[in-house]
Amino acid sequence: APTLAESTSCTPVAPANHPSPPRSPPAAGQQPKPTPANVSYYRYLCSAAVIGWSISVGLGLLCCIYMATLHENDLWFSNIKEVEREISFRTECGLYYSYFKQMLQAPSIQEGLSDLIHDNLTESKRTINLLQRMNIYQEVFLSVLYRLLPIQSYLEPVYFYIYTVFSLQAVYVIALYLTAWLLSGSWLAGVLTGIWYILNRVDTTRVEFTISLRENWSLPFLALQVTAITCYLRPQLTVLQQKVMVWLMYVTTFCFCLTWQFNQFILLVQALIIYTLDCVDFLTTTQVTTLYLVQVSGLLSVWLLQFCNSMILGSLVLSFIVAALFIRHCQSGLKTGNLLVRLGKLLLHSAMVLLLTFTINYLAKKALQLRSDEHIFKFIKSKFALGPTRDFDASLYLCEEAFGLLPLDTLERLAGTLLLYPYILTLPLLSGTLAVAALQNVRERGKGRHSLVAFRPDVAYNLLHTLFFGLLAFSTMRMKYIWTGHMCAVAAYGVCGTELWTLLLNALRCNTKLRLVRYAVPLVMIGCLYYKFWPKLMEELSELREFYDPDTVELMTWISTKTPKQTVFAGSMQLLAGIKLCTGRVLTNHPHYEDKDLRERTRQVYQVYARRSPEEVYDILRAAGADYVVLENSICYERRHRRGCRLRDLLDLANGHIMDGPGENDPDLVPASHPRFCEAIKTDTAAYTSLFTRTFQNKTFHVYRVKKKRKKSAKSSSEPGATQ
Repeated sequence: APTLAESTSCTPVAPANHPSPPRSPPAAGQQPKPTPANVSYYRYLCSAAVIGWSISVGLGLLCCIYMATLHENDLWFSNIKEVEREISFRTECGLYYSYFKQMLQAPSIQEGLSDLIHDNLTESKRTINLLQRMNIYQEVFLSVLYRLLPIQSYLEPVYFYIYTVFSLQAVYVIALYLTAWLLSGSWLAGVLTGIWYILNRVDTTRVEFTISLRENWSLPFLALQVTAITCYLRPQLTVLQQKVMVWLMYVTTFCFCLTWQFNQFILLVQALIIYTLDCVDFLTTTQVTTLYLVQVSGLLSVWLLQFCNSMILGSLVLSFIVAALFIRHCQSGLKTGNLLVRLGKLLLHSAMVLLLTFTINYLAKKALQLRSDEHIFKFIKSKFALGPTRDFDASLYLCEEAFGLLPLDTLERLAGTLLLYPYILTLPLLSGTLAVAALQNVRERGKGRHSLVAFRPDVAYNLLHTLFFGLLAFSTMRMKYIWTGHMCAVAAYGVCGTELWTLLLNALRCNTKLRLVRYAVPLVMIGCLYYKFWPKLMEELSELREFYDPDTVELMTWISTKTPKQTVFAGSMQLLAGIKLCTGRVLTNHPHYEDKDLRERTRQVYQVYARRSPEEVYDILRAAGADYVVLENSICYERRHRRGCRLRDLLDLANGHIMDGPGENDPDLVPASHPRFCEAIKTDTAAYTSLFTRTFQNKTFHVYRVKKKRKKSAKSSSEPGATQ
C-alpha cells in the first residue's frame, strides 16, 4: 500500500520500480502528456487513498456505535427517568453536564453566559467566573449549537451531548489510524490500530461510563495533534503543506488545551520530547521553534478565552519553553566540537535550561500569587517518596487507585489482544537504532559532517512520545489512557512498517520476502483477532443491565420538592455535583479541585466525618453558608479503601488524631476528645439536636438541617429529629 502522502497526492507519480520510457522533451509552454504507466499508477494511488480513508471512517464509526451501545445496554438509558439519567453522570461528570443544562434553561444565550461568568450557585457565599476557573467551553459551545440547530423536536439535549462525546471517539480512532498509516506507509497498520483500540477498550478509554470527563473531550484532539506533528516532520512536504500542518497543529493544540485543565502537564512532556530531539539533531532549528511556538500560541489563546487564567501563565511548560528558546539563542556554538565536547555542552545546556525554568516559574508564581496547583506538587513529592506527608489534599490523591502505579493485570490484558508482543519487540529495536543515530548525530554533525545512520524524525518523535507517556502511565494509572491509544499505533507501525522487517529479514538473509511478510503478518493477526474476539464482542453487546439507585433518586426528589431553590447543601464533593445537576441547589464545595480556597473549604466541610464536637462542625457549616448537610453511610462506615486511606482516616491524620480500627498509629497522634460526628449525630442527643434537625433519611443518606441560631443551653433543648 502506498504512503498516506502519496495516496493523497493529486499529481501523477511514476512508480519507483517502473520508470517511464524515454521521450522527447515537451515544447515550451506545453504540458507533458501522461504516459499509461503514470496514469495507471495515479489511479492506483487514488483507489488506495479512497479505500484507506473509507476504512478509517468505518472503524471510527464502529467504535462510536460500540461505545454508545455499551452505554445504553449498561444503563438502559433510553427508558429510565430523567433524574436517573442525570444521576448516572457520576462525580465531576455531573458538575460539567450541569452547566450544559444551565445554558439550555437560560432565557437567552447572553443571559446564560452572564450567569456562568458571575456564578453564585457553585460555591456558596462566593461569586466566581466559571469560564475562567473550569474548562467548560465545550458545554457552552454544545448548548449554543443545540439552541441554534432545528433538532429540538426529535433529539433530546442529553442525547445530543452524549452522542457528541461518542463521536469524538470516532475522531480519536481516525487520528490513531492516520498516525499509523503515516509511520508505516500502509493503511493496514491503521486497520490494526483501530481494531486494537476497540478490543482494548478497558485500557484505552472509559468514555462509556464517564462521558463528561475532560479527558474524553481532549484526548481526540491530542491524537489529532500528534498526527499533524507526524505529518509536519516528514521531509518531502512542500512549503504550502508545511503551513497547512502548522495551522492544524495550532488548532488541535488549542482545542486540546481548551478542553482539559491538565493540558499544561501533557504539553510539558511534549516540550521535553521536542527538547530531546533538538539536542541530538533530529529536528531543524525551524522545526523546533515552530513546535514550541505552536504550544505557546495554543496556551495563550486559551489564556485569553479563560479571562487571563493565572494558572496558565504560571505553568511549568511556558517557563520551560521560554528558558529553552532563550538559552538556545544565547549558546550559538552548542552543536560544535568533538563528541566529548558536545556532550559536555549538552549537559551544561540542559542544566542551565532547568535552572532558568524553575527560576522563571518561581518568579511568575510569586508575581501572580499563584497557589492553585500546589496540591499537584505535594502529590508528586509524596508519590515518589520525597518526604512523608499528612497533607489532606495530597493523601486524597495518593489513596485513589487511579493515581497509583499501573497494575500488572493491565499488561496481561494488552498481551491477550496480541498488542503487547509487537510493541515490546518494536521498542528495543527502534530505541537501539535511535540511540545509534543520536550518537552519530552528536559526533558527526559536531564536525560538520552528515550522520551515517538515518532515522526519520517523525518516527523519532512518536518513539519518544510512547516512551515518555509510557513512563507516566506506569507511575500514575490514570495517565495510561494517553499511552495505550498511541501504543496501538506504534505497535501497528512495528508490524506493518518496512524498517523493522528489513532489519529482521536482513539478519535472516530473506530480504526478498519483505513485501509478502509485511502484508501477510498483519492480515494473519487481524484474522486471529476476529476469530478470538468477535464472539466475545457479540456476547458483550447482548448483555443488558439497568440503572438502579433508588436511594439517590429518593434523595434528589426530596431535595427538589421539599427545599427552596436557593438552599445551600454541604456534603461530599461527588454527591454535591449530582445535587447541582439534578436539583440546581447551591453547593458549599464541588469536585473541581483546582482552587486553593475551595480545597480548604472542602477539608473543613469534611469534618462532619471526623472526630469533632457538634459546636465546631456547626460553626464550620454556618461559615460556609450551609442550610443542610448530607451524611453518607458509605463514607462514615467506609470499607472501599484500606485502613489509612478511608476518608475518616485522612481526616484523623490531618487533625492529629489516632485512627480507629486495628492497626498501628504514629506515636505523635493523640486520642480525640469527641466521638465521630457522623455517628454521634444519629443518637439524637441534646448536644446535637440543639444545632441540627434530621429532615430526611433512608438506607444510604441522612440529611440534617443546620439551625440558624444556636441555642444558648443545649440541656434545655429536647427537640426530636423530624424524619420525612
